[in-house]
Amino acid sequence: MLLAVGYLIFMVFWLVKRGTRLTSWALALYIIQSIVVPILMLLCGFILIFQGWRLDPILQFGQLLLFLLIIYLIIKDIVINSVYRDR
Repeated sequence: MLLAVGYLIFMVFWLVKRGTRLTSWALALYIIQSIVVPILMLLCGFILIFQGWRLDPILQFGQLLLFLLIIYLIIKDIVINSVYRDR
């Protein structure tokens, strides 16, 4: 949960510092990411704190959210890096 708050602060500072160099769609993607990712991380943190390490369906849902988040970040980095590499 602490990392989610740290990620939110980091993304705000990163967008203020480097937001002018991004294209409009990349900036929109980063803004959406800076809102959605900390929410998912906080949700998974709350699930782990309140459910513990039991194998409940809610814990499996939290792990699915983290897995989907990792897949999204991987795809986003590949797409944005390939666009900037072409320039």
